[in-house]
Amino acid sequence: MKIVIVGAGEVGSHLAKLLSREEQDIILVDDDQGRLSTIDANYNLMTLRGSPTSFNVLKSAGVESCDLFIAVTPDETRNVIACSMAKSIGAQRTVARIDNYEFLDMHNREFFTRIGVNALIYPEYLAAQEIITALNRSWVRHWFELHDGEIILVGVKLRENARIVGMQLKEFAMVEHNFHVSAIKRHHETIIPRGDDRICENDILYFTTTRDHVDELLEICGKVHKRIRKVLIMGGSRIAVRLAALAGDTYKIKIIESNLEKCRRLPEKCPDCDIIYGDARDIDVLREDGISDMDAFIALSDSSETNILACLTAKELGASKTIAEVEDIQFISEAEGLNIGTIINKKLLASSKIFQILLDTDVSSSKCLALADAEVAEIEAKPKSKITRGPVKDLSLTRDMTIAGLIRDGQGMLVHGNTVIQPGDHVVVFCLSGAIHKVEKLFN
Repeated sequence: MKIVIVGAGEVGSHLAKLLSREEQDIILVDDDQGRLSTIDANYNLMTLRGSPTSFNVLKSAGVESCDLFIAVTPDETRNVIACSMAKSIGAQRTVARIDNYEFLDMHNREFFTRIGVNALIYPEYLAAQEIITALNRSWVRHWFELHDGEIILVGVKLRENARIVGMQLKEFAMVEHNFHVSAIKRHHETIIPRGDDRICENDILYFTTTRDHVDELLEICGKVHKRIRKVLIMGGSRIAVRLAALAGDTYKIKIIESNLEKCRRLPEKCPDCDIIYGDARDIDVLREDGISDMDAFIALSDSSETNILACLTAKELGASKTIAEVEDIQFISEAEGLNIGTIINKKLLASSKIFQILLDTDVSSSKCLALADAEVAEIEAKPKSKITRGPVKDLSLTRDMTIAGLIRDGQGMLVHGNTVIQPGDHVVVFCLSGAIHKVEKLFN
């Protein structure tokens, strides 16, 4: 598949790196040669210096024959114009990054389709949705639903009180039949486990299950669900504003912002929230603003390191649930190993949405969750595809992937060795980064 990405900023660079590992034909366009040079030297892709809104540049990038055109510069207007131009030249499908919630309104969908924009990605909105999911299910690290919750993937960090700590996976499978352990995150590495692997304290286990059995996971993992009511946010960022708009009626939200000018504008954007001018990195400020009475603390400053440290401090001062925005991907594994509840990364969330488009032109039938070093995909099995030729145990799947579950006739079910996947099944696959192209070959 030929993919043109314009914008070599954080999202564009990350996407280009991910997709180049998937053996896709990638061209990355940006008008800053410095940004392109660092990527060009280390990854299997082509780069082109030039303006994303130049017809000559787009034609030089081969947009007329590309399957997917992705515009992710920091300027939403530029992205929309670039997509419209690319579509007029011949791009099959276009995706634009935006930062205006109004653009997502269904009443405005026809306008963007008419000018050639097939899909819109709003990373801050995706991040706010992810935070709401984390607040609703305070005991999990990751929560991913497929087909309206028919299959659920849950990431849980195990403490010493979890009764499954010390078990081998084959022992766990003999006792518990309602769960499939799809992956284990241990010491900064994601493992696709086998029966002899042992479950250890501080592992993050990724369970696949059906909605009827989710509550059983709390007892198995030694977790307690705590309802979140009061939320303290550090940083009046666009994510915080979007979160307040989406969930201001559900939670009592207090925002601490250290920039006075931004602090003065926040009451207009977040009318239902308490706005405080101060520095949430200061322990005295946190104490004064009642951190010990808060159910959750969310760190949304521009600094990953600051967010991680602030969450650790909030935990020590009594916050039961902490959420940190960590945009530096190299810090994600470190942060997951610490006592921080949930990690939010806009690049990974945007990548998930774009992978969804990449996997299947019918985005309603293909979903993807991008983790730091793994992907979870839901893919429809096509007639005569390799994945349908026999029981799962006989398919000789490589060690970098596992089939976690499937949806058949609208009903979610787990997969075992004797399961035979049928054409039309929507199959949930957990795979390590770089393996998604192998998965696609099995299903097509």
